[in-house]
Amino acid sequence: MATADQFISWFRQSSPYIHSHRGKTFVLMIPGDGVAHPNFSNIIHDIALLNSLGVRLVLVHGMRPQIDAELIVRGVEPVFHGNVRVTNDAALPAVISAAGQLRIAIEAELSMGLANSPMHGARIRVSSGNFVVAKPIGVHDGVDFCHTGEIRRLDIDTIQRQLDNGDIVLLSPLGYSPSGEVFNLLMEEVATTIAIGLSAEKIIALGSHKGALDADGQLIRELTNQHRIGEAIDSDESLLKACLSACNAGVRRGHLISYQEDGALLQELFTRDGAGTLINQGDYDQVRSATIEDIGGILELIQPLERDGTLVRRSRELLETELDRFTLIERDGMITACAALYPFADQPIAEVACVVVHPQYRKSQRGELLLSHLEKQARGQGIKQLFVLTTRTAHWFREKGFETATLDDLPEQKKMLYNYQRSSQVFIKDID
Repeated sequence: MATADQFISWFRQSSPYIHSHRGKTFVLMIPGDGVAHPNFSNIIHDIALLNSLGVRLVLVHGMRPQIDAELIVRGVEPVFHGNVRVTNDAALPAVISAAGQLRIAIEAELSMGLANSPMHGARIRVSSGNFVVAKPIGVHDGVDFCHTGEIRRLDIDTIQRQLDNGDIVLLSPLGYSPSGEVFNLLMEEVATTIAIGLSAEKIIALGSHKGALDADGQLIRELTNQHRIGEAIDSDESLLKACLSACNAGVRRGHLISYQEDGALLQELFTRDGAGTLINQGDYDQVRSATIEDIGGILELIQPLERDGTLVRRSRELLETELDRFTLIERDGMITACAALYPFADQPIAEVACVVVHPQYRKSQRGELLLSHLEKQARGQGIKQLFVLTTRTAHWFREKGFETATLDDLPEQKKMLYNYQRSSQVFIKDID
């Protein structure tokens, strides 16, 4: 029964994401190691599910290990310079062969529709083609890269038409020239350039790690272009750089997840905290003033604390009249924290009240972020002191610089309203 309840709860919580993702364009890139991994069939099932939910998908695959295997069969020694393959005349047939075999294998997986399987009834159409026009890299550091190329332009209009038709666009890292030449490209460059050209909502990289890891091997849940980049000590570096590059050029969000973890793609896209690392143009959590549409979310956040006596009860009507006092932190449409600031007319003092953080996010510094925001807001209004009345969070406020005070230190208006039954402790902080 608990399992059924968990499923129902998860499914309901995922509905905002289902609505949000419908009609959006996602570019997925998965290296050749990921295509060869046993979990790839599960990834295909999840891709099929995204397609059925109306997500517009471009899938770009890599093929480095497959090319190496082809070279071994042909007795050709692989050549690299600066971690980029030199595709000479002997290597080009191996590149073409690997690309053809991989593309056909992926198309076959996406075409499955066996009964009693996740693909039953999927009826997915896959489009591939010469959408990428390329040119040779040329000679660098005295090395001729021969048939290794770089993107010259993309046929974005044709790709858009295929997506409009509901097709999944599948691309190998190959490009073609007007003279009929074939060039071996970097998967990351193809995926990034297409994501930017399509103004994609997301670029999703499936690598060997869970995401970006810090020096202690811990998963970094979020990276922005402004901070924490230097903390990503251990990660799939080329994939991380590709996501950052796309986000710098206007793609709204990047995601770095593992191709080894079953369900990571769905968990990343349909839960608030995801499975890997989110790469964002700005802060994922939005700090903003409350609006009338937030009434329900604020009540949902504060009512458990009102019921256990931590907070004084606020009616919906009272909350509506005081809404301009509230500041929120929102994550993907969910209010994860709130706090209110009540200034007193003609006095340089204000009350901080109703500081609440959702239980799932109480170790995420959201309370500190809100308090800092309110302090800045108060200084802008010429306020020099903040005070709080609390029954259960005295230590937290002390840690944030508040000092023990008495009723006599409060404004007269607040002293008259003091509830002696609650016996709240008084704390004051100088912010001038």
